Amino acid sequence: MLLNIFPVRSAIQYVPLSFIALAILLICSAHQASEPTEGEVLARQYCSSCHLFPDPSLLDKETWKTNVLPNMGWRLGVRKAGDNPFAGMKEDEHQRLLDLNVFPSSQLISSDHWKKIVNYYIQQAPEKPIPSKPLEVYKRDLTMFHGEPLFIGENQTPQTTLVKFDSIHSLLYIGDAQNEVYVIDQTPQLLANWQTVSPAVDMLFSSQSAPKMICIGSLLPSEEKTGTISYLDSVLTPQQSATSIGNLGRPVQMSDVDVNGDGMKDLLLCQFGNFTGKISWFDNGDPQKEHIIKLQAGARKAEVSDMNKDGKPDIVVLFAQARESISLFENKGDGTFNEKILLQFPPVQGSTYVELDDFNRDGFPDILMSSGDNWDLSDIHKRFHGVRIFMNDGKNNFTERLFFPLYGASKAMARDFDKDGDMDIAAISFHDNPEKPEDGFVYLENTGNMHFVPHVTNDAKQGKWLTMEVADMDKDGDDDIILGSYFHAFSEVAKLMVKGVEQFPQVVILRNNHIQH
Repeated sequence: MLLNIFPVRSAIQYVPLSFIALAILLICSAHQASEPTEGEVLARQYCSSCHLFPDPSLLDKETWKTNVLPNMGWRLGVRKAGDNPFAGMKEDEHQRLLDLNVFPSSQLISSDHWKKIVNYYIQQAPEKPIPSKPLEVYKRDLTMFHGEPLFIGENQTPQTTLVKFDSIHSLLYIGDAQNEVYVIDQTPQLLANWQTVSPAVDMLFSSQSAPKMICIGSLLPSEEKTGTISYLDSVLTPQQSATSIGNLGRPVQMSDVDVNGDGMKDLLLCQFGNFTGKISWFDNGDPQKEHIIKLQAGARKAEVSDMNKDGKPDIVVLFAQARESISLFENKGDGTFNEKILLQFPPVQGSTYVELDDFNRDGFPDILMSSGDNWDLSDIHKRFHGVRIFMNDGKNNFTERLFFPLYGASKAMARDFDKDGDMDIAAISFHDNPEKPEDGFVYLENTGNMHFVPHVTNDAKQGKWLTMEVADMDKDGDDDIILGSYFHAFSEVAKLMVKGVEQFPQVVILRNNHIQH
């Protein structure tokens, strides 16, 4: 018996039943092959209990095998002979992790199941990191800005942790890992400096009181509670006041906002921590009146906006670390919040910064985000590092509209730099690129319809950029860009010296020439 199937080249073909049986067998085999392996099922079960499931393709085989999987195993109580997840920790940090049971002393998973998870990742991961998709060619013609390097002190290896502009008094504050804060006027001339208890990472300014300053405690991952918020007695005298709030877990960002609607400014604070962290607010800034919004490690940046148009300030928070995500906390009006998770990312995303910007000018804030933290267990090029824009549908649902790959992206800020009516983006990268060090700063010119043209400048080749500020420093009507350079070790400086870079300023001010043009 013959069946009439499979038209080929518009002619009718007659195929025997044996061929049909073979085709069915192949289809069934393909279907079976697509079924998840036991290792994948187990990985999704255990890994997804803590964070978004990380696909094996995100990292290469060696990185999974040598760095990431052993650390994952520790958190499930799996240790090889001689492993010590507490190595190098101070006694109080060690005890805190024991109390939290971060690294269980007994296995939470059978050895057989763990082996299947490990095999799944190593078998499925690529041999080498998957590269980013080809970029639009950088234009090396950024003449709209001219660079002005700032050298402070005699340190040959800049470690700038803070650049913050006080627009009220037209002063620039610069902090470094040597526990110093400097204040610069718009000339720029050094006016004063302060010795701090630890590296400064954020400041708040007011016309009514002295500036507030966050000192992080430990720049390196730590569970120590040594962060502080201090007041400076004067913006012009090198004298530090008593600590206002102490015992903080690596605080990184703060803002003043009337959370509970009582007419008084409250202090909203992100504590990044390490294994623990939180977003909280202090009623009228009182250290004794802390209200926790959420306990979660990696609280990096909080943006305040009335997202649901009910007249109350809501809070959008970027969380890094394992549970990488962006959450909206809707203000109920009594100092409490309802959480809506807007976006989630895999635990190797390396989220670094977020801000709210209305790119399409529809009245609803969109999200600008950078990802590029590469310090911990997977120091490799990641194709998903870069700058993203997530568009708001008007109901606080967000969809990715733009991804610009940028290895090690540490911050992105949007402004209408060229005054043409749309939002451009300034982005920096904390990434070793000795072949083209100037590519550590990228100016993304918005040419319309969400199309961005990347420009770079040789004025950015003298640093490795961890921090950035945008402000009209010279009061000429357009926004300037201030870049802060951080070299973790002298070996990073040496890579640039070999390429002919001779000077390494703490800060480079990119003066915007647009108005003059």
